[in-house]
Amino acid sequence: MFREFPAIDEGHLRAMRQLIDSEFRAFTRTYGDTLEALFNPLRDFLLASERLLTTSPWPLVVGAIGLIAWLASRSWRIALGSVVALMAVGVLGMWDDTMKTISMIFVCTLVSLVLGLPIGVLMSRSERARKIVSPVLDVMQTMPSFVYLIPVVMLLGIGRVPGLIAVVVYAVPPIIRFTNLGIRMVRADLVEAADAFGVTPWQKLWQVQLPMALPTIMGGVNQTIMLALSMVVVASMIGVQGLGQPVLRAITNQYFAMGLFNGLAIVVIAIMFDRVSQAYGLRLQKNRGTSHE
Repeated sequence: MFREFPAIDEGHLRAMRQLIDSEFRAFTRTYGDTLEALFNPLRDFLLASERLLTTSPWPLVVGAIGLIAWLASRSWRIALGSVVALMAVGVLGMWDDTMKTISMIFVCTLVSLVLGLPIGVLMSRSERARKIVSPVLDVMQTMPSFVYLIPVVMLLGIGRVPGLIAVVVYAVPPIIRFTNLGIRMVRADLVEAADAFGVTPWQKLWQVQLPMALPTIMGGVNQTIMLALSMVVVASMIGVQGLGQPVLRAITNQYFAMGLFNGLAIVVIAIMFDRVSQAYGLRLQKNRGTSHE
């Protein structure tokens, strides 16, 4: 009696899938050009950052990244490690692809911050918003990454911008979750003291809650960067340039050495970003602890 699950009839299921596909194609034909024009500024920004890194003299790029690593971490070991890692990547002939990947991760992280911080703040202030957004984030984090490529490619075609959008969708949830968590974890007595001084909600957010939540938010930034890097190879399937394309080519043609070297370059970038962002978060945590004493 219960050997087979009472599933929908195959004919009805096929008709439902065809209806969804036809409606989405109609939406694409109607609004595809408008959406593409809407994302043109984002494409221009990505191209500008990519051009800056690939055309600048390599000593200048290495020195700038090493300086940023030191300013964020205040650790000569991390700064020197970043410089050595970048030079090793360049010596192995992967400089341009590495710079393209770094520019993509930079833009994706920036876009994730612009989108994620306001949503995280809204979730921290409204239980209704939290209950609505949380299931959406669950879907975004558990949906297979390849699935993101289908609607993006249908809407915007092949290229950098579709890949960037797919990466942002996959990588933005940690920013939202950690922002919400960080603001909710701010000590109640600090919030009450701010209220007692008669500050506005906007002042309380910018002068009390966000500074106190910043170490937690940096944890979200760290996770976003790691997720964005994990999407590099997947996004290369729809035209995103960088280290993912040689890895994809190595998989297709069974070039073990090419895949190994470019995969290690992705690992090097991930470790570099991870150590710098973690060190910066720890510095913020120590400064916050010192200010409370």
